[in-house]
Amino acid sequence: MKHINRELSNELKRVHELYSVLVVTGPRQSGKTTLCKKVFPDYHYINLEDLSIREQIMLAPKAFLQQYSRGLILDEVQNIPELFSYVQVVVDEDEDSKIILTGSRNFALMESVTQSLAGRAAVFTLLPISLKELGNEIQQKNTDELILNGGYPAVWGKGIPVQDISRNYYTTYVERDVRQLLNIQDVNSFQIFIRLCAGRIGTELNLNALSNETGVSSPTLKQWFSVLEASYIVFKLPPFYKNIGKRLVKSPKIYFTDTGLACFLLGIENEKQLETHPLRGALFENMVVLEFLKNRLNSGKLPYLYFYRDKSQKEVDLIEKNAGLINGYEIKSAKAFNKSFVDGLNYLRRILGDEVASTQVIYDGELNIFSPENGMCNFRNIPFDK
Repeated sequence: MKHINRELSNELKRVHELYSVLVVTGPRQSGKTTLCKKVFPDYHYINLEDLSIREQIMLAPKAFLQQYSRGLILDEVQNIPELFSYVQVVVDEDEDSKIILTGSRNFALMESVTQSLAGRAAVFTLLPISLKELGNEIQQKNTDELILNGGYPAVWGKGIPVQDISRNYYTTYVERDVRQLLNIQDVNSFQIFIRLCAGRIGTELNLNALSNETGVSSPTLKQWFSVLEASYIVFKLPPFYKNIGKRLVKSPKIYFTDTGLACFLLGIENEKQLETHPLRGALFENMVVLEFLKNRLNSGKLPYLYFYRDKSQKEVDLIEKNAGLINGYEIKSAKAFNKSFVDGLNYLRRILGDEVASTQVIYDGELNIFSPENGMCNFRNIPFDK
């Protein structure tokens, strides 16, 4: 198995000195366990997916935590929500405690962290592998292959075909876990809903339209989408808002946290299909937006990522707030540059002036020009650290 260094490891090591508890959350199979074991190799590891282990621990939870409190990794800790209160007591009594908690259900995990470990824990999110983490390997892959493969470690580290990974992930985690959490009886409607979400990548979330197509009420679909989001299957890109005298859209855009899973849901099985698929451009955009999200999360930063669109359809695909200034990005899957690509970026500069630090066109071509005003770059060479 090939090991891939994860960028979040640097931030975990730094913050580990400052907090008694580290919480690493993210989708299943994104590499949380491997990362924590790699960064903290001497820590005692417990997998709380195992029911028998959970039962043993809860016979004397405080004694168990005290035994290993100087170095403990608790995997999938949301399976014992009662344990958080004991963690709080143990770290309060022993300031040298070092406990790592991981979990893949953000809604359950963060509720427990907020209630019991506020001020005691630092929280991180690990998404699937980024292109930046793959390094030189991405130069050997064409764009369609990168979109199709997504970022799950089993694809890149173990060489398991992405179709096998996506099918098993969908069957095991999405259909089983999410449906159980939502107590969904109508399997067919849920399957239609998640595939419709995949078909709307890069568009504004419209629950009323989805309701018309699925026959399920908008409030119910809102709940379904929230659980998909909390399970790290999808994420929302919020609209940029500023009082600039424009009527701005208010609905977020939909994206998936793994383009390989999105391709699977769309029925795309190979590069030839993807090359001519009508959603190829949307999937390319998803991949690029996801890279920005991963870059910020891997650096321990809040996302602060948005898109701009007003009622006159003026649009910028991605806006990043950084140190009080704004970076704007237009994302195009085209191989050749077209001067129309910068229209939205020029408009952004006109309305926001000096607040705009830089603008770039990110596309699938070869030319890279990095300049403060309307530079362009291949998506493999995004200048994250300006």
